[in-house]
Amino acid sequence: MKRMIAPLALVLAVAPLVVSTLPAAAQQGQGGQTQSDLSQVNAYIRAVTTMTADFSQTDRNGQTLTGQLTLKQPGKVRFQYQKGVPLLIVGDGKALTMIDYEVRQVQRWPIGNSPLGALLDPNKDLSKFGKVVPTGDPSILSVEARDPKRPEFGTISMIFKRDPASPAGLQLYGWVALDSQNNRTAVRLTNQRYGVPVADSAFRWTDPRPKGRSAGG
Repeated sequence: MKRMIAPLALVLAVAPLVVSTLPAAAQQGQGGQTQSDLSQVNAYIRAVTTMTADFSQTDRNGQTLTGQLTLKQPGKVRFQYQKGVPLLIVGDGKALTMIDYEVRQVQRWPIGNSPLGALLDPNKDLSKFGKVVPTGDPSILSVEARDPKRPEFGTISMIFKRDPASPAGLQLYGWVALDSQNNRTAVRLTNQRYGVPVADSAFRWTDPRPKGRSAGG
């Protein structure tokens, strides 16, 4: 099959978000940074024990993939891609593993080395490495996170909608990830569900390598 999106760019840019579908205000923005907004995002990350959502992922070339996201704190995540796409990305709490079943290849990175670490580590304090990006829309909150000491880990801009019915009053709308090679990946989430039962088995995977270990996780 024709490879739609480079697997390496997927993991380093942290799989899932669509810039073109984000609200215009979230892309342009104006306003000021507030410590209370960062505290609210911290509270959201710590409040989300589990989440499932549909995702639409678009790379800088405009190629789009869809699938389902499953998250369980701390650090567990699964990006299950649409039928016909032989890729799987799983986080087991310590590392992100990308499995390419087409070429029987497995690659693994510490979660902390990826922009996704900002979303998957409830112990991180965003006030130390994040900043509020003005949006000009009081209902939209955008936070950019990066490690200034490790630029190779990339940048993630998380987009939230203010929603009193969601954890900490925020709904994660999606994110835009930019790796050190300026590869941009955008992820748009829909049908978010919080606090749903998620078994640890959801973060296991079948090793496609001929001499592979039975499973990860």
